[in-house]
Amino acid sequence: MSMEELKREVAELKNELAKYKSSGKREKIEKMSAEVVDSNPYSRLMALQRMGIVQNYERIREKSVAVVGVGGVGSVTADMLTRCGIGKLILFDYDKVELANMNRLFFTPDQAGLSKVEAAARTLNFINPDVKIETNNYNITTVDHFDEFLATIQSGGLTEGTPVDLVLSCVDNFEARMAINAACNELGMNWMESGVSENAVSGHIQLIKPGESACFGCAPPLVVAENIDEKTLKREGVCAASLPTTMGIVAGMLVQNTLKYLLGFGEVSDYLGYNALNDFFPKMSLKPNPQCEDRQCVLRQQEFAAKPKVVKEEVLAVDDAPLHESNEFGIELVDESAPVAPTPPVSQAVGGLRYAYEAPPPDLVSDVAGAAAVSPTASDDVSLEDLMAQMKSI
Repeated sequence: MSMEELKREVAELKNELAKYKSSGKREKIEKMSAEVVDSNPYSRLMALQRMGIVQNYERIREKSVAVVGVGGVGSVTADMLTRCGIGKLILFDYDKVELANMNRLFFTPDQAGLSKVEAAARTLNFINPDVKIETNNYNITTVDHFDEFLATIQSGGLTEGTPVDLVLSCVDNFEARMAINAACNELGMNWMESGVSENAVSGHIQLIKPGESACFGCAPPLVVAENIDEKTLKREGVCAASLPTTMGIVAGMLVQNTLKYLLGFGEVSDYLGYNALNDFFPKMSLKPNPQCEDRQCVLRQQEFAAKPKVVKEEVLAVDDAPLHESNEFGIELVDESAPVAPTPPVSQAVGGLRYAYEAPPPDLVSDVAGAAAVSPTASDDVSLEDLMAQMKSI
C-alpha cells in the first residue's frame, strides 16, 4: 500500500468516526454507562462484591492512579483501569502515535500523528466518560519536567492536594524508571514497575515500597550500575521485538495486582515474572540494599526500621455446630494418628429365636489365650472335659 493510499484510508476512517459521533450513538452509550450503577443486578464488576471477593468494589471510584508511559503495556493498562471504573487516571508520555504502534491492543490508524496521551484520552473518554483523565505530554527525565512530575503525583489525587494512590511504571527504558524511582523514594510513595523483554517473550511486574522492599536502584542492571548511557547500546537498524500477547499479559498482571492493592483483596505480589517460552511464573520478594546509592532510599529504610512492628494475631472462631445437618451416607471423620479398634458386630437372631450365649469380644479371647499360653499349670495332656469347663466359666 502506497503512502497516498494510506492517507486516503486514514481520511475515510476519520470521516466515518465523525459520522458516528454525530449520529447520537455516543450520547446513547454515555447514557448506558450512567445506568450501570451499583444497584444494577447485572453489573459484572459489582458481582465481585456480591460473591464475597471484594468487600466494597465501589471504592475503586475514589482511587487515582498515575500511568507513566502509554506504550504497549501502559495503553492497555489505562484501558483496563478505565473499564474497571477507576476514579482518576493521570497519563505521562512524550511520544507520538506511529503506524508502527498498530501492533498494540489500543491505538488505531486514524490516531497516527497524535501524541500518545491525547490519543489515549480520546479513546478512554469514549469508553467510560465517568473516569477523570489528565494528560501530561512531556519527558519526566528532564530537570524541569521532573519537578513537575513530582508535584503532580504528590498533589494530583482525586481530591485536590492529595497524592495519587499508586504510580504505575510502564516505560521502556532505565532512565525513566530511575526517575520514577527517585521521585517515589523522595515522597515515600509506593509504586509498581513493569517491563517486557526485548525479545518479547517474557516480562514482569514488581511492587516497590520505599524502605520496606528493594527500590529500582538497590539492585540495578549492569547498564545502570556502570553509569553507561543506554543510548550508546542501540544498534542502527535494530529495534526490540514486540508482541501484543506478551504486552497484554503483563498489563493484565499489572492491573490485577493494582486492583488487589487498591481494594484490599487477595495476595498482592511483590514480584511476578512471566516467561512465555515455558509458561513459567516466578515469584519472589526483594529486600532493600543498605548500601543503596539513592540517599532517599536509605532514609526510607531507616524510617521503616524505626517503626514499631505490629504482630498480627489470628483468632480462629470455633464453631461447634455441624457443618452438614444431614449425613445420608453415614460418613465419619476419624483421627488417623491413633489406631482405632474395630467394633465387634452385634449378633441379631431371627424373630422367635435366641442364641445360647453371646461370643466374647475378640480382644478378651486373645487375652485368655495368651494367659493360658504362659500359665505354668497349662499342659498338653488336659482333657477335653476340662477345656469345656474352662470355656463355660468365661
